[in-house]
Amino acid sequence: MAFSKQVVVFLVLVGIFNLCNAQGLKLGFYKKTCPTAEAIVKKETASIMAVAPTLAAPILRMHFHDCFVRGCEASILLNSTTNNQAEKDSFPNLSLRGYGSIDRVKSAVEKKCPGVVSCADILALVARDAVQFLNGASWPVPLGRRDGNVSNSTEALLNLPPPFFNITQLKASFASKGLNTKDLVVLSGGHTIGTSHCSSFTNRLYNFTGVGDSDPSLDSNYVARLKRRCSATDTTTLVEMDPGSFKTFDIEYYSVVAKRRGLFTSDAALLADSETRAYVTSHATPQGSKDFLKDFAKSMVKMGKIGVLTGSQGEIRKTCGFVN
Repeated sequence: MAFSKQVVVFLVLVGIFNLCNAQGLKLGFYKKTCPTAEAIVKKETASIMAVAPTLAAPILRMHFHDCFVRGCEASILLNSTTNNQAEKDSFPNLSLRGYGSIDRVKSAVEKKCPGVVSCADILALVARDAVQFLNGASWPVPLGRRDGNVSNSTEALLNLPPPFFNITQLKASFASKGLNTKDLVVLSGGHTIGTSHCSSFTNRLYNFTGVGDSDPSLDSNYVARLKRRCSATDTTTLVEMDPGSFKTFDIEYYSVVAKRRGLFTSDAALLADSETRAYVTSHATPQGSKDFLKDFAKSMVKMGKIGVLTGSQGEIRKTCGFVN
């Protein structure tokens, strides 16, 4: 009981800290210092998405991974050095793409307003604009984040929820960042776009409990189909997380999960909790689309405020991969 009380107090303190810093964010933050910043970001993002729309998913995931480690302060963008392995080179982030796109947008903004707009704000804006480009949700992005100057690969391992987490572990992970169970199931809907390497889920196909079996929570017909795509040792093949709809931001992900065809253990876990299961089933039909987009927008705004640096904290990096 004493331990539980300590955990509750810790989570409350985390929430208060995040809230205090988040109050330093506001819409139109660069209205006077760089009035065209958001327009430049939107234009550059549209140009990138027109050529490479599949970058939307990894950039959205990059924003998520940034916020879950040290907060939304662009530590995910820092390069490793001789003496330090950065977050981007940690195992959970090795499949991320889009760093060059963020650098491209940052460079365009720097040309207009040098040293004004943070990499953290640019990542938050690009993630929103990329999703919107795929006919997905749009949300207001309060700005004013500043960039951190520490990035450690071990912290990524400790803070990012892996694809094999069960529902109890997922809820605890999100709660530690000030996000609730609804945020968990809503943000999981981001899996409606993008692909995954076979290695992230082959344990569910070939050796789920260590005796050469498959995960009984995964539809057996889908297991057979996935086995035709992925061998037990495949580390290169990519599989759509939302088959047939992975380039469109919609609610088909919930239909996939409801049919027990979510790729990850963490997808299947959404059916193991009454609240998350209810959300999945109620949004597995076209009628749930409007509510999902609204919910996703709300949860993204909330996530984008996790652990931000504001005011005189941190810095405004000149180049996103390096501290000044």
